[in-house]
Amino acid sequence: MTLNGKKIVVLGGTSGIGLAVAQAAAKEGAQVIVASSRKESVDRALKVLPAGSEGQALDLTDEKQVKNLFDRVGGFDHLVFTAGENLQLAELAKTPVADAQRFFTLRYWGAFTAVKYGSPHIGNGGSIVLTTGVAGARPHKGWGVAASICSAMEGFTRAMAVELAPVRVNAVSPGVIRSPLWAGMTEADREAMYRNVGAALPVGRVGEVEDVAETYLYLMRNGFSTGQVITVDGGTVLV
Repeated sequence: MTLNGKKIVVLGGTSGIGLAVAQAAAKEGAQVIVASSRKESVDRALKVLPAGSEGQALDLTDEKQVKNLFDRVGGFDHLVFTAGENLQLAELAKTPVADAQRFFTLRYWGAFTAVKYGSPHIGNGGSIVLTTGVAGARPHKGWGVAASICSAMEGFTRAMAVELAPVRVNAVSPGVIRSPLWAGMTEADREAMYRNVGAALPVGRVGEVEDVAETYLYLMRNGFSTGQVITVDGGTVLV
């Protein structure tokens, strides 16, 4: 399959992995529509995407705004959801329940809402690619919220692959990727983390957003893959 001429909606597609997916798909000839909660982020993304790309600024946790987005977009071929704010890792005893619930609002319920309102507009041979992470499979101390969200996303992916068939539903599970996800850290701490984590991995480095973007494109192209979670982690779950 080819993405040439396909219409792809990327929620969270204005930075990091999402933007890399949009750029890679556009390079293959797809028309991309990116969305984010910040207009300035949408504007920056459109400057690096080819002519014909579209951008929308909306609150991806607002059910009405998400529904309106898909009503405006109309029919399309593939939905990608990569949206998510920076997670704050903390031990259970130090995690307010309200904070834990808040992290689910975009990463899980945002994806739930996008699938609910986006799936009826997906044409024949189309797909949905969601985003989880290796925290669900290989959690560390203080990763309770992150691991819970990732595990919930994997279950949701498999359930939707059954419920929404023949629309295909898959997910990508990245490891540590050099991306804006870690922008809350100081530059020195961030670079130290990249070095230390990368040195411990079989591939000898942390991932780049372009590495992961290739997996989203594969899942959009492959018409025989559904209900799958593909891990792209440099071997994180092995060591």
